[in-house]
This record gives sequence, C-alpha cells and structure tokens, in this order.
Amino acid sequence: MPSMITIREAGPGDGDILGEIHANSWGVSHGPLCTPRIAAAGIEERRTKWHAILAEGGDPVLLGFLDDRPGAFIRSGASSRPGLAEIHSLFAHPDFWGTGLSAALLTDTLDRLRGAGYDRVHLWTLRDSAQARRFYAKHGFAETGRSHDHDFGEGTPIALLELDRAIGDPAA
Repeated sequence: MPSMITIREAGPGDGDILGEIHANSWGVSHGPLCTPRIAAAGIEERRTKWHAILAEGGDPVLLGFLDDRPGAFIRSGASSRPGLAEIHSLFAHPDFWGTGLSAALLTDTLDRLRGAGYDRVHLWTLRDSAQARRFYAKHGFAETGRSHDHDFGEGTPIALLELDRAIGDPAA
C-alpha cells in the first residue's frame, strides 16, 4: 500500500514534535561538525525552542506526516533581503530521509510562497553536507556564490552556502 503524505500548519501544541524532529536531524547533520559539548547543547536547544517560536506566531511552520507519523517540518517567509522569500528551516527526522516527505513539504512551501507574490527564494545550507546540497539541487536550487561561517559557540565556524531558485513559474 502506498504511503500517504499529509501537510498542515504547526500549531502551539506541536512544539515537542518539532523539537524532536529538529534535535534528531540536527544531531546527525550538524552535530558531527561541532565539539561534543556544543553538539549536545545544540541538540537540547533544538528540542526545547519550538514552543516559544510557535507562540510568537510570525512565519508559518508546516509539519509533514507520512502515514500519520510526523517526520519533517519547514519554516519560510520573507527574507531580510527585500523582495526575496527565505526558507529558514527544513529538517526531517533521519528515519524519514529519502521518503519524499521533505520534497512534498518543499513543493507545498514553494506553492505558498508563489501565492504570496514571491518569485525567488533563497536559503543557507551546510557547505559540507553533500546530502542537503544534492536535495536542494534536485529541486532547482543553485549556489549563489555567497557564503558565511556560523559559530555555534566554541569559535569553530561551520561554513554555510547560499542557494536560491526562481519560484514564479510552477515549472521552475
């Protein structure tokens, strides 16, 4: 029987679900690039921060389910760069990698951003994550040439790359 993907906007009661997805995904994708102390603190912070983010409102968070099991989320909205949309977060629990859930969330988000009048979207991703870069390239994102380092707390910066794509045309 084929798997069923459903997507809905996250609400105030979804903080624990988002936190678990984020902590598990970040721990696998980002944790190995940090010292053990920073990785543990980063995982814990991601596990607990979503209640406050959801309570603030602001940019929507979409939560994706595969066969009624929550497995991924995406947060997007206006960029700090005028006229652009930005994908602020896209994380899937490692158990859901390769299932199509993240792709469905991304497609839904691009449709929503297009409907909101945006024609371009950008994001930042780990330079050293070939998996993330392949995922975004498969979905039409390309490197812009912009990069920056992010320090998670111990002075060991992690390189991020900016990617972008057009969203004005559904076929883009």
